[in-house]
Amino acid sequence: MIGLSENSAIMSLYAVQLECLLAIWGILILLTDAFCPIQNKRTVGYMAAVFVAMALLYSLFLVPLQGTSFHGMYRFDAFALYFKRLFLLALTMVLVMTAEFSPRIESGVAEFYALLMFCAVGMLLIASVNDFILLFVALELVTITFYVLASYLRRQIPSLEAGTKYLILGALSSGFTVYGIAYIFGTTGTTNFDTLSRHLSALGAQPPLAFTFGMLLVLTGLGFKIASVPFQIWAPDVYQGAPTPVTAFLAVGSKAAGFALLLRVLFTGLMPVQYIWGPLLLVLAGATLLYGNLGAIPQHNIKRLLGYSSIGHAGYMLMGIAAGNALGVSAVLFYLGQYAFTNLCAFLAIIAVTAVTGSDEIASFSGLGKRSPILGLALFLSMMSLAGVPPLSGFFGKFQLFAAVIRRAQTDGHYYVLAVIGAVAVVISLYFYLGVGRAIYMQEAEDPSPIPVSKPMRLALYVCMVAMIGLGIYQLPLVNASIMAAKVFGLH
Repeated sequence: MIGLSENSAIMSLYAVQLECLLAIWGILILLTDAFCPIQNKRTVGYMAAVFVAMALLYSLFLVPLQGTSFHGMYRFDAFALYFKRLFLLALTMVLVMTAEFSPRIESGVAEFYALLMFCAVGMLLIASVNDFILLFVALELVTITFYVLASYLRRQIPSLEAGTKYLILGALSSGFTVYGIAYIFGTTGTTNFDTLSRHLSALGAQPPLAFTFGMLLVLTGLGFKIASVPFQIWAPDVYQGAPTPVTAFLAVGSKAAGFALLLRVLFTGLMPVQYIWGPLLLVLAGATLLYGNLGAIPQHNIKRLLGYSSIGHAGYMLMGIAAGNALGVSAVLFYLGQYAFTNLCAFLAIIAVTAVTGSDEIASFSGLGKRSPILGLALFLSMMSLAGVPPLSGFFGKFQLFAAVIRRAQTDGHYYVLAVIGAVAVVISLYFYLGVGRAIYMQEAEDPSPIPVSKPMRLALYVCMVAMIGLGIYQLPLVNASIMAAKVFGLH
């Protein structure tokens, strides 16, 4: 028995080693700054980015574990490992952005880096949740950290406004989530996803009304995290007002974390009641697609435009979840992977430009192709990939999602309507994405002076651009990884 206990402890430690590494590094950053502060805060950011990149490389050698850890609350399966790697990638790029952005942070730069680390710890936990209790704890670790990060530029009113709006609406969504968890526990007697699935399967009939109400409350909380209609109202304002590295982490890390939770909850715990949440997600996906893409048309601020864009892309990924098949889940995972590179590339370019122009209005990007060819190309490719233009990765991501919906439509004709709405949304999005491209290459800049790009930023931009083009031409590595991750749900 002692040997089994020791083996279980070793396996549990193996499962949480990435979370421990980031937490320790975050604490070391705080201690180092307190006792022997480094004057050049960019150096701290670059060191942190190198460390996280090494952790990402190390994670490629980790193998998934069978079963659960920590009394069934935690899983280290292929699905969890896929998202952990995605979060580490996003954190690496965001740390590079923050190092470039650090001169605009008046004080507490080291604390800013540490908060990003602790936020990523919550995201890594989210990837492995198998219980509503751990779900709530991990979700709040991420959300509370973002409350602070969004309002970090406390002398700037837009940043304070962004933090306040995110705090109020985030607290409301957390209340919905925990209230829904209470209803689910009260009607089923469990918070564990596996036990919940068995309990619902054993019912074999319509679940209690109180359970359905609790499930809808939990989905409301998760809908806020992914910024889907009708819980999207916070996204454009927070994206515009928050510091740009925080906006990037919200757009990539927080959204991926929300979808990781949604997939885990729906396809592990709530799969027996798919006939309830499936039609609901079908409607929400269509509404989210239209709202996000129509709302982006009149925008003149590029961060606000990307806020509405993120709502639209949440709609695309909800299409895959609503399809409810293995192709849909793997398509969502592939889409999140390529979406990370695309969005990070866009925000890297935005940070470099706004450091010189002091503005994130689309007009300030006029003539960028001449002022800095690499920044112009990076931002243009990002817009085209978000629009789904071949041969970039965004095209193949959308192709997979539409394929999943069409496959489901062969058994349920309502999904053809969703496919048509998605196609219309793609056409609409071309207008505002090409508007950014027009500013980059077809409009003259008021100030034609060159924009400098540091070597770390240049390297990060090259990585993202190569990934966007490479995953559009040769998708097999990411497709295989997403299929392996989706297999944990046992779908067909």
